[in-house]
Amino acid sequence: MKLNYKLWLEENEKKLFGDGPADILRLVDQLGSLSKAAAEINMSYSQAWQLIDSLEKKLGFKLLEKQVGGSEGGGSTLTKKGRLLMDTFLKFRSEARREMSKLETKYFDDDFKKKLKE
Repeated sequence: MKLNYKLWLEENEKKLFGDGPADILRLVDQLGSLSKAAAEINMSYSQAWQLIDSLEKKLGFKLLEKQVGGSEGGGSTLTKKGRLLMDTFLKFRSEARREMSKLETKYFDDDFKKKLKE
C-alpha cells in the first residue's frame, strides 16, 4: 500500500498548471527546444505547442521565447515569468513530496498495515 497524490495550481476551480507543464518547461530549459522536450516525453510537437499556447492564454503571460529556425535551427527559452512559475512549482513539489513521505510513514506505518490484515 502506497499513498499517491497529484499537485496543481488552479484558479476559479479550473486547473491552471501542474506536473506535466512543469516537466515540459524543465525539459525545454535543459534542451533548449520545445520540439526536443516533446520528443523526450513521447509527445508530438503540435500537442506540446497547443499545451503551451493554452497555458499562456490562461495565465495571461508568455512562458517561452521562441527563436525561429534558420541555418542553426530554432529553439526556445523560458521567459522570466515562465522560469519563476516553473522553479517555484518544482521547489514546492519537491518539498511537498518530502513532507507527504513523512506523513505517509507516520499514518500508514507497518503497525497500521498489520491491523488491516487482522
